[in-house]
Amino acid sequence: MSFDGVFLHGMTAELKAQLEGGKIVKVQQPYPHEVVLVIRSHRHNYPLLLSANPQLARAQITTIPYANPKTAPTFVMTLRKYLENASLVSLTQVANDRILTLQIRSRDELGDQENLQLIVEIMGRHSNVILVDTATNKILDLIKHVSPDQNRYRLLMPGAQYVQPEQQTGWQPFSHELTTADWEQLLLKLRDLKNRPVTVLQQAYQGLGKDTAQELATRLQRVTSVVELKEIVTSFWAEFAQLQPTIGKNEKGQLQFSAIPYQSLTDQQTGFDSLSAMLDSFYGTKAESDRKHQLASAMLQRLNNVIKRNENKLKKLAKTIDRAHNADEDRIKGEILTTYLHQLPEHGTEVTLPNFYDDEKPLTITLAPDLTPAKNAQKYFTRYNKAKTALTVVQEQIEETQAELDYLLGVQAQVEVGEPKDIEDIRVELEQQGVLRRTQKRKKLRVKINPAEQFYASDGTSILVGKNNLQNDQLTLKKARKTDIWLHTKNMPGSHVIIQSDHPTPETIKEAAMLAAYFSKARQSSQVPVDYVQVKAIHKPNGAKPGFVIYTGQQTIYVTPTQDLVVQLRQKK
Repeated sequence: MSFDGVFLHGMTAELKAQLEGGKIVKVQQPYPHEVVLVIRSHRHNYPLLLSANPQLARAQITTIPYANPKTAPTFVMTLRKYLENASLVSLTQVANDRILTLQIRSRDELGDQENLQLIVEIMGRHSNVILVDTATNKILDLIKHVSPDQNRYRLLMPGAQYVQPEQQTGWQPFSHELTTADWEQLLLKLRDLKNRPVTVLQQAYQGLGKDTAQELATRLQRVTSVVELKEIVTSFWAEFAQLQPTIGKNEKGQLQFSAIPYQSLTDQQTGFDSLSAMLDSFYGTKAESDRKHQLASAMLQRLNNVIKRNENKLKKLAKTIDRAHNADEDRIKGEILTTYLHQLPEHGTEVTLPNFYDDEKPLTITLAPDLTPAKNAQKYFTRYNKAKTALTVVQEQIEETQAELDYLLGVQAQVEVGEPKDIEDIRVELEQQGVLRRTQKRKKLRVKINPAEQFYASDGTSILVGKNNLQNDQLTLKKARKTDIWLHTKNMPGSHVIIQSDHPTPETIKEAAMLAAYFSKARQSSQVPVDYVQVKAIHKPNGAKPGFVIYTGQQTIYVTPTQDLVVQLRQKK
C-alpha cells in the first residue's frame, strides 16, 4: 500500500492517541528531507519522523537510529526556535487527503502565546514539511523551497501566504454519506466494461492510492446490486476502525504494506504492535540505503572513478609484464644480428637468418631501414634491457596498485554495509588518504571519529563493531584490551569486531562472528569464514592503510549472517 489518504487516516488516529497534548522536547534534522520531533507524552519520549523524501514520504514514530549532521541545517534551526518546548495541541488530516497538520502552541521571545501549524504534505516528489504562522497564514520556513518557476499554482517560499494543494474531488470514505442515487451511479460505472474499476474507485473516492482501489475492486468483482455494493464498501471502510498492520506481496511478488489485511495480497505478515512499527520493518533497510546513498552519492562517484582508474592501470601493467616476459626474443634477435652482421643488407626492412638457438631454423627479423646493421642489433639489446628492468619495477607497481585497489574496494564495501551515520567517518578517511579533496573547513577542525556501535550478546556480554576503517583502528588499537577477542571475516573486507571478554562462551563467539559477517562484503552469503583471536595477537605494520592489520594464531568459525539476529542484539541495549 502506498502512503495514501486511507493509510494516513489510520496513522492520524494512531498518532493522535500517542502524541496529542505532548511537549516537543527536541527537534532534529538527520537527513536533508526528514525531520524528527521528539515528543514527550504519557511519560515517554516518542521520535516522530516527518519525511518529505520523494520515495519514502511519510509520518510515523520511528525507532530506527539516526545521526545528526555536525552542522545543523537552516530549517531545523528555525524549527528549534519556534517549536522546542512547545505543546502539540492536535493532529488532523485534511479531509481524506495526504496532508497531516500539527497544531502547535508556543511562546515567542516576549512570552506571548503564538499558534503555529506544522504541515506535512505527503505527495511523492512534491512532498514537503512547512511551518506556518496560524495568525497570518504566512510560511515561516519549509524543508523544500520551491520557486515560482517550478510551481505557478502556489509560492512555497518563506514569507509567502500558505495555500493548500489542489484538493482531490470525490467522496470522503470515512465521513461522506452516499445517497441512493450515488450508489446507483457508482454501480453503473463499475459494471460498464469500458471503465477500469480501479480508475472508477479512485475518481469516486478522495485519497485512494492504486493499491487501495485495487483491493476494493477485488472485493467488488461479483457485485450485482446496489444493496450488495453498499454493504461491501461500507464494511471495507469500517475495517479501518480496528487497525491490523500488515505486510504482504502483490500479484507481481512485490512487498506492500496496508493498515488492514488485504485479500489482494499473499504471504501476509501481521502481528505488528502499530502502524509505525510495521513501517519501521517495511522501510528499515530501504530507507537506510536510500539515505546513505543520498549522503554519499558524490563520494561514491569519486570512489568508483578511482577504483576504475586503478583497474585500468592494472590491465596496462599486466600487458607490460607480458611484453617483459617475451624479452628473451629481443635478446636472441640481437645476438643473431650481431653474429651475422656482415650479411645484413643496408637500408633493409627485414632479414632471414638461421636461429642457432633453434636447430638453425630460419628466423625473420624486422629491421629499421634508417639504421645501420650494428645499430639495428643494438636496438634489440636496448629493448631487451628495458624489458628486464621493467619486469622488476612494474611488478612493484602491480603490487602497490593491487593493494590500493583492495583498500578502495574495502571502503566501497563499508559504504554498502554501513549506515548513514558512518558516512562522515568514511569521508574523512578518504580525505586523509587523498582520494577526496579536503575542504578548508576540515583542515582547521580536529575531526572526531564516531565510536564503534555496541551490541549485547544473549548472555549480556558487550560486543563492539567498527563500521569503517577509522573506527576499526580506533577500536582495535586503542579501545580494546589485549585480552579481548577480535573477529574479522577471513580474506575479505569487513568490520573489526571486539568481544569485551577474555573467556566468552561459544554462543557469544558465534553471535559476534555473525555480526562480523553481517557487516562485511559477505552479508548475503552463507557459511562465511570468520577468524577470531585475542587482541594481543593483532599487529599493524608501519605505513599500512587504515583498518589493515596482520595476525597469527587465529581460529576460524563458519556462520551465516541474518538481519534478525542483528536486530535482536541491538534491542538488548
